[in-house]
Amino acid sequence: MQRKTQVIGQSGAFLDALERASRAAALDRPVLVIGERGTGKELVAERLHHLSPRWDQPLVVMNCAALPETLIEAELFGHEAGAFTGATKARAGRFEEADGGTLFLDELGTLSMGAQERLLRAVEYGEVTRIGASRPIQVDVRIVAATNEHLPDKVDRHEFRADLLDRLSFEVVTLPPLRARRSDIAVLADHFGRRMAAEMGWDAWPGFGPAAAQSMQDYRWPGNVRELRNVVERAVYRWEKGGAIDAVEFDPFQSPYRPRSAPTGTGAGVAASAPTAPLAEEDRDDEPVVACEEGPSDFKARVARFERELLASALAENRFNQRATADALGLSYDQLRHALRRHDLIGATA
Repeated sequence: MQRKTQVIGQSGAFLDALERASRAAALDRPVLVIGERGTGKELVAERLHHLSPRWDQPLVVMNCAALPETLIEAELFGHEAGAFTGATKARAGRFEEADGGTLFLDELGTLSMGAQERLLRAVEYGEVTRIGASRPIQVDVRIVAATNEHLPDKVDRHEFRADLLDRLSFEVVTLPPLRARRSDIAVLADHFGRRMAAEMGWDAWPGFGPAAAQSMQDYRWPGNVRELRNVVERAVYRWEKGGAIDAVEFDPFQSPYRPRSAPTGTGAGVAASAPTAPLAEEDRDDEPVVACEEGPSDFKARVARFERELLASALAENRFNQRATADALGLSYDQLRHALRRHDLIGATA
């Protein structure tokens, strides 16, 4: 599997993570890659494979969150003809496809308990059994898994098998978020900008002006490197003034006319985005502003509503990962949990 994307960075935190991955690559042991969305977990998995003795064998990728629970086991382990409705012919699973090479399991934390049990047997004994078959098949597969969740917490909540976590965490490589590697922002922005300029047919790359560069340094990047790439490429293709690019837009949905989120009573289905830019004067609220003499209760209600929208937005930006949300808001985990309970948003994180 060849990629145009490169692993780029010079910050100490990032280089330390790459060094750990490089050292683990030579060992035929499972590796768990942890990181927020957009930090490059799949690129690190590819690095682990290409630096390993299995480099000339298959690297098979499976996103565990991309399939319904009923199909995950069939995808992983394969099935025989007639094993279930629609199985008209036998099919090899991802383990068989990766035999001799590496199997990368992305979004590992979404696996069902049943799939986890079968995965544990495959890891421990090197054998898989197709659905509908009676005999196991021997496979030689190295597992690299990735997640943006803190799996020990899922173990405590009985949502992930402790014995499987023990088997997969021989080495754990934790990728730092982009806000923890500020010195890489300019390097990455320049790389993505040059590549986009070449794609657009520009004769030369003008770079970013001071205002744009500073705004990128100050932004928190909840979507990490993936978000940075989108922001940079969007800025390049929109720039028509010539000279250094001095304007970037972080939120492509920002508009005074964007739809307002409908409030809910239970917290389930909370809207994904809270306003991040001033709304037009006529759109600030559905109800008229109440004068100060109405008393403090209206002020408290407005503050509570704003806080709830802020929490809902942060949860959505961090894919409902509570620890990542707490970090993004500058709160402790316990403070975030208390705030979510106060605003009846616990259901939104399920």
